[in-house]
Amino acid sequence: MIEADRLFQNARLGDGRIVDIAIAKGRIASIGSGLQVKVPADKTIDLKGRLVLPGLVDGHLHLDKGFVGDAWKPYRPCSAGFDVHERVEFEKQALAGALPVSVRAAALVEMCVAQGTTQMRSHVDIDPQAGLRNLEQVLAVRESHRDKVSIQVVAFPQSGIVNAPGVVDLLDEAIRNGADLIGGLDPAGYDNDIAGHLDPVFELAERHGVGVDIHLHDGDLLGIFEIEEIARRTKARGLNGKVAIAHAYALGQVPGDVARRTADRLVEAGISIMSNAPGAHVFPPLKMLHEAGVNVFAGNDNIRDSWWPFGDGDMLERAMIIAYRSGFNTDAELAIAFDMVTSNAARALGLAAYGLAKGAAADFVVVDARHIQEAVVARPKPRDVYKAGRLVASNGALVSGC
Repeated sequence: MIEADRLFQNARLGDGRIVDIAIAKGRIASIGSGLQVKVPADKTIDLKGRLVLPGLVDGHLHLDKGFVGDAWKPYRPCSAGFDVHERVEFEKQALAGALPVSVRAAALVEMCVAQGTTQMRSHVDIDPQAGLRNLEQVLAVRESHRDKVSIQVVAFPQSGIVNAPGVVDLLDEAIRNGADLIGGLDPAGYDNDIAGHLDPVFELAERHGVGVDIHLHDGDLLGIFEIEEIARRTKARGLNGKVAIAHAYALGQVPGDVARRTADRLVEAGISIMSNAPGAHVFPPLKMLHEAGVNVFAGNDNIRDSWWPFGDGDMLERAMIIAYRSGFNTDAELAIAFDMVTSNAARALGLAAYGLAKGAAADFVVVDARHIQEAVVARPKPRDVYKAGRLVASNGALVSGC
């Protein structure tokens, strides 16, 4: 007889099996058919054959940038094409008149949780102008919402490192004050100094024993060179498995043999690649990378902010966008997209005991679908969202009292 706090009966797994799931102290105690469980009489929930998915993982977003919870801010296009420097300046101007980070970040977190996100990694701007103000407010939101979602924080030098004197000390302080990883941004394209940017990032990561998560928009062979430099430093510093590169557009802009060679370097260094399959932009060949052994994962990235006006925090929607833009049609390909917002993202974030398995955290989402492929293509709603076995959101809203 299994001792449990809650029992979920008639749960459908991704492989079609109908099982019972016993929860004890926020973790999955057992999964199987006809479990013999001792559980409080009012803590048995009949899921009636609905599909249970592991909690969705948003591997890359920006809680301090969004305008969710604030007035609508119209998107302002760049003067000529996409320019990171110009976008950063537009963002600073828009945020100067926005509500406090704590208000907007909380609203965005709650929107994401209502869609099924139970784990997320947020980049937070650290620069001479903002100092640690954004970090302090995002950390406060993390604490106040810890029963609903688990949040990793990346100290992100949005204004560069070489071009922003004093940022290295701020990044160091950010880690000491609660940030979990060191970030980076276009060492060549933004700072015009690859070594000057990457060296302090990796030195700080090694000193503090934390991971690295770098934005890399730089394209073509320049971007490939930077990816291989990041891989070299990852191996040299013993950070295998603790480094991620976001966007990595260059992988989708070079000949296939070059991209495959670079994929081998990524596998050797244990580097994960994040893509959100952004509209009107080339992005990495995700199936090729996956087949080469690279861990590819996803995030919503910017949600209703100065970078673009789209998004509602739905990671199943993000999986569909990735599949659609990648030409994924077979069941196996749709499974890749699903893994990018679940198990692959969990691996990139270094999450232990994740998934629908005995001993894992009881974080899961219940939807009306027959299998994961249908969940990706249909993005069914409503959804019931559980964190540590407790219902935290249902029908697109947080549960009262959570």
